[in-house]
Amino acid sequence: MNKPSCINKNDWELLCQKYKEKKLKKIARKVSKNYPVQYLIGNVSFYGYEVIVNKKVLIPRFETEGLVEHTLEYLKKYNMEESSVLDIGTGSGCISIALKKEMPTLSITALDKSSKALSVANLNFKKHKLDITTIHKNMLKYSPINKYNLIISNPPYIAYDEIIDPKTKYEPKMALYAKDKGLYYYEHIIKKSKNMLEEKSILAFEIGETQGKALQKIAKETYPKAKILVEKDLASRDRYLFIINV
Repeated sequence: MNKPSCINKNDWELLCQKYKEKKLKKIARKVSKNYPVQYLIGNVSFYGYEVIVNKKVLIPRFETEGLVEHTLEYLKKYNMEESSVLDIGTGSGCISIALKKEMPTLSITALDKSSKALSVANLNFKKHKLDITTIHKNMLKYSPINKYNLIISNPPYIAYDEIIDPKTKYEPKMALYAKDKGLYYYEHIIKKSKNMLEEKSILAFEIGETQGKALQKIAKETYPKAKILVEKDLASRDRYLFIINV
């Protein structure tokens, strides 16, 4: 059958390889209704590494690669290559995978409140032969025994009344939306982190493009002596928040 106009050539060829001809019409109908191609293919490239994805997890975005890139730069800048890391809301595990692959000396713990998401993360860690600890726990109720040097998170940050890409309707809502204009999880993580971080530490977040100023204020209230930086993505939009205590 002919390629639907709503899907690019490479993705269509991958689908054709994966599914027999008799299933392609059904697949094409799904795609025409904005069903994510990544779920149909079953994986996505993130920071150069193949990551398994399905409806249990959020599809990794290009913007999140920028979070990894900036974080690695700061870890190198402040000689923190042997840091203990907590990845909050790990989902598919893509952030943990990229960090561990690029900087093997990191000790990483990946946390998520969804057991279904953690099952995917564990598949990915096994696929890449990575020693990453996973914890099934709500981020707001987690109290670690040992402290961390880096807490990194791409938490839910979309406000409930915000208009977003129709394709996201197939992704887990708990990984997308948050109360208080999308700021709910940031505020709780930042405040809770005071008892979770070593004296020399970094907090790294992906954020919504309109949330930078509000989050800087929240960060300053909790960490008045820290370096608080909002970094931009490749489209020059505010996209990352870093709270650096060195």
